[in-house]
Amino acid sequence: MKKTERKNRRGAQRQAMRAQGRMSAKTAAKAPHRSASLTAQQKPVPDTNFSSAQRNPSPEPHLVQIEKPIYGGAFLARVAGKAVFVPLALPGEEARVRIVEEKRGYATAELEETIAAAAGRVAPACPHFGACGGCHYQHASYAAQLGYKQAILRETLARGGVCVPDEIAVVAGEPWGYRNRIRLAFDAKGNVGYRGRRSHAVIPVSACPIAAPLLLRAALVASELTRALPAQTRPSEILLFCNTEETALLASVTAAGGEKKQWQAFAVALAEKVPATKGVKFSASGEPPRTIAHWGERSLVYRAAGHEYRVDQGAFFQVNRWLVDALAERATAGHSGDLAWDLYAGVGLFARRLADKFARVVAVESAPPAKAALAHNLRGTMAEAVNAATLDFLRGVGKKERPELIVADPPRTGLGTETTTLLAAIAAPGLTYVSCDPATLARDLRALIASGYTIQSLAVADLFPQTYHLETVAQLRR
Repeated sequence: MKKTERKNRRGAQRQAMRAQGRMSAKTAAKAPHRSASLTAQQKPVPDTNFSSAQRNPSPEPHLVQIEKPIYGGAFLARVAGKAVFVPLALPGEEARVRIVEEKRGYATAELEETIAAAAGRVAPACPHFGACGGCHYQHASYAAQLGYKQAILRETLARGGVCVPDEIAVVAGEPWGYRNRIRLAFDAKGNVGYRGRRSHAVIPVSACPIAAPLLLRAALVASELTRALPAQTRPSEILLFCNTEETALLASVTAAGGEKKQWQAFAVALAEKVPATKGVKFSASGEPPRTIAHWGERSLVYRAAGHEYRVDQGAFFQVNRWLVDALAERATAGHSGDLAWDLYAGVGLFARRLADKFARVVAVESAPPAKAALAHNLRGTMAEAVNAATLDFLRGVGKKERPELIVADPPRTGLGTETTTLLAAIAAPGLTYVSCDPATLARDLRALIASGYTIQSLAVADLFPQTYHLETVAQLRR
C-alpha cells in the first residue's frame, strides 16, 4: 500500500505465476484439465537450467481456452498442460496467444486474437489501455470485475488454509474518476505518462478516466511546463493528490537537481493554470530524497466519514474518493465501548471515527509524513496518537491493556508472525483487519483463527476498479 503500485503489480504477478506454475508442473500429467490455483507466500525458485526453447519461446501462436483470473492482472490458460498467463483476455474466451516468456513451471503470453469473446467483454474507456500498465480490467464489465475479485479472494484464502464464509460482501461505488492520488513519470521529451504494461518505458497519456479530472489537468500542465525547462533539470516524476471536491491539490515533484528559483517559478506557473494548487514540494532524486524547494501549503483538508482530516504532503490516505466513507463505516460499524486501538493509523481515518464510539482510542503510527497530521486530527477527542511502530507498541503493551476492538490496516506485507502472536495474546474480543493483499491476509488469518478468532464477516472493498488490486475488510470475533 505504501510502495509504488508498479512494484506491487510485479510482485503479485510473480507470486501468482510461481503458485500456478508449480501446480501445473506437478499435476498436468495426471489431471490435464484440473484448474490450477493461487497459493499464499511462495518463495522464489531460481530460473536455472532452461533449454534454448525456454529462453527463446516459439513464435508460433497457440489456440487456448481462458480459464480464470489470476491475482496480478493476467488470466490463466494452458498449453500442453502448462500454465500460461495471458493479460487482456477474459475467462471463457477462446483466444490465439503468442508465448513471449517461458519459465520452468509457467509461461507468459500476449493475446493476438480473441476467437470467441466472453459476454462480459466491453470496450475500454481509456485510449491508452493495453499499453499503459495502470489498469488491467477495463475490457471487462464492472460486474465481471467484482466477480473476479470475489473469486480470487475466496480461492487465495482457501489455498492458505482459511475456511471462507459462504458470503463475501462487496463494497463498491462509481468505477471511474475515483482516484484522488496519481503518480506519473516524464519521458526524455518532458511528456507525462505512466509506466508501460510490459516495460519500464513511460507511456505518454492524454487521458486517465480512473483519476479525478483535476489530477490529469494538473499533470498535463506540469508536462507543458517541464518541456520548457533545460533537459538536465527536468523533473523525472510527479505525485498529485486532491480532496474529494477537487478544490485543493498538492503536488510533489522529483528531479535530478535545479535551483530553487527555477522551481518556485514552476510552482507559480502551475498554480496560475491550475488554481486549486495549494502546495508544491520539489525533491532531488536519491535515497533518501532531499528537499530542494517548497511553495505554498504543506497539507490540505480532506472531508470524509463525517470529519475533516488534515493530510500532509506524502502522508498515506485511502485513494478512492468515492469509497472512503463506506470503508470507514465497514471497518468500525457495530462497535462501541471503553477502549479501541487503531494500528497503522495513518492520519487517523478510522481512529477519528472510533473516537465517536469509544471512551478512549489509541492510534499508533510511525511514518513521518503522517504523525503530525494524526495528532492534529485527534485534537479535542479522547483519542491518543502514539508515535511508534505497531510491533514496538504491541511489544510494550503486552497484556497490560485489553481493548474491546482493534482495527489494523497494515501495508501489503501484512501483519507477520510476531504481530499476529502478540494480537492473539492480547485477545481483544473484536478485530477488524483491513488488507490490501489477499496472500498475506490468508497467512495472517490462518494464525489468528488458530488462536481462537472466527471470521464474523468478509467483504471485498473495491477501492481500485479497473485494476486487479483488491482491499478486504475481515471482521473477527472471539
